[in-house]
Amino acid sequence: MAVPKRRTSKTAKRQRRTHFKLQVPGMVACDNCGEMKLAHRVCKSCGEYKGKQVVSE
Repeated sequence: MAVPKRRTSKTAKRQRRTHFKLQVPGMVACDNCGEMKLAHRVCKSCGEYKGKQVVSE
């Protein structure tokens, strides 16, 4: 069984954990109505995707 030979210091532990963070989702403005929406998804306010009406209001 693998056991660490020395204790991990606070600095080394914190440097490793700097990458564990929340990321903001990719938001873009809708071409039709201008509302902010997730990229590559149907707009929730107007229901358009790539210039076509996909979801009826």
